[in-house]
Amino acid sequence: MSHGMIQLRAVPYDHGDAVELNDQVQLEYQTRYDGEGDVTYLDPAMFLPPRGLYLLAYDAEGAAVASGGWRTQDHNDEGYSDGDAELKRMYVVPRARGLGLARRTLAALEDDARAAGRTRMVLETGDQQPEAIALYLSAGYTAAPKFGHYRFHASSRCMAKPLNTPS
Repeated sequence: MSHGMIQLRAVPYDHGDAVELNDQVQLEYQTRYDGEGDVTYLDPAMFLPPRGLYLLAYDAEGAAVASGGWRTQDHNDEGYSDGDAELKRMYVVPRARGLGLARRTLAALEDDARAAGRTRMVLETGDQQPEAIALYLSAGYTAAPKFGHYRFHASSRCMAKPLNTPS
C-alpha cells in the first residue's frame, strides 16, 4: 500500500466506514485502558462543515484505513477556549501504520480548521498511546491545561497547537 494511492475524503461522522473505524479504535482503547472505551459524547452534526470536518483515508482498493475529525469548541465549563478546534477519532488501522497517514490526516484537518477561522487545535489523548503523543509533539503540539470529558483522569494528556501559522 503506497502513500500516493491514499485518498482523503470528507464523510459524515455516521458514514458506515467511519462507524467501522470508530468501532476499531474503541476496541484499541479498551485494550490499552483496561476495558474502557472513549465515552465522550459525539454527535454527527458536530463534524458538519464549517463547524467541523470528518475525514477518512482510503487505499487503492477502496478500503478505509484511517480516520480523523475536528469539531468546533468555544469557551465552556469543560476547559475549552473560544476559537478552539478539537481533534477527535484519529486512528490508523494496524496494516496501514507507518505510512504517514496520521500525519497527512492531521495536516488536512489543521488546514481545514484554520480556513474555518479556528485559532487553536486541541486534543486529548492518553498515557497509553505513546505513538499518538510522539506524533503530536513532532507536529508542533505542546502540553496544555486539561479539558474535556477526561480532564480529571490521571492518564489523560491534553495538547494544543496555535493555528495562526501554516504547518
